[in-house]
Amino acid sequence: MQIANINKSKAIFDEIYISTDPRSYFSVLGALDYMIPDVAEPVIRQILAAKTALHGTAPTVLDVGCSYGINAATHRFPLNFATLKKRYARREMMQIDARELARLDRHFYASWPDVGHGSFIGLDVSEPAIRYANEAGLHAAGVAANLEADELSPSDAALIAPADVLLSTGAIGYVTGRTYGKLLDALTGTPWVISFVLRMFPYQEFIDLFTERGLVTERLTGATFVQRRFRDETEFELSLAALRAQGIDPEGIESEGLFQAELFLSRPKADVEAAPLDEIVTVSSGRFNQINSRFVQIEDEGGRPRTAIEA
Repeated sequence: MQIANINKSKAIFDEIYISTDPRSYFSVLGALDYMIPDVAEPVIRQILAAKTALHGTAPTVLDVGCSYGINAATHRFPLNFATLKKRYARREMMQIDARELARLDRHFYASWPDVGHGSFIGLDVSEPAIRYANEAGLHAAGVAANLEADELSPSDAALIAPADVLLSTGAIGYVTGRTYGKLLDALTGTPWVISFVLRMFPYQEFIDLFTERGLVTERLTGATFVQRRFRDETEFELSLAALRAQGIDPEGIESEGLFQAELFLSRPKADVEAAPLDEIVTVSSGRFNQINSRFVQIEDEGGRPRTAIEA
């Protein structure tokens, strides 16, 4: 089943990624109990710490599909998605303009201790999202580019060249091996690749690409990671159908009403042998972080409920 066809199962949220600031992003995804930045962060922290222990230097992380820099925010500072959602939902924050918000956010993040295990570079197709993350001080640099369609410019390639970790907590399915091939070509060294991938998206194309580049891919067994709640009954039913069409049983996992991702880590063989994935990552399955309601109520243009919340 082609990735493009699988993507038709998912709700479209394009409008929240083209705003000049993240208020809509937190409002819309927060209503869907979006939690992948929070459930992924402890795992990312363990992996970056392991890489530092093996190689002696703090990693530079290229966050693929970074949007407004949320992974950098939750990794570098003692903050989580829920805390940030509340910040942007305040009446006072809703009333100020985007440029002032970026200025305030830069001071806000600077007031927290940086407890991260590396620096971040952002990559996203949304130029407004990249600009905001840069202005807020979340990324050391940022690149706005659609590498599915375009090539990296020489200046953008130079910006991402130092990265030695590629991270995705939701880009797989929107990007393919075309994007990752171009990124790997631009890097000066051999990276570790951390991918949280929704179970509905096949990952073999990426594994094959990484194998060709001399990387060995491991999958963390026995654990899945909650991304968010299904938006409505239509997304729920289509997503389960997409899983079943690939021979993947959603019962007891996605059937409980939550998108679930798996973790893959690709690295040079020597690093895998020195520190196997199941020895450096300790995690409880994200599927047990349950939410009582299956769907979110979505209203039509007249304000009438389209899908009732189902317990």
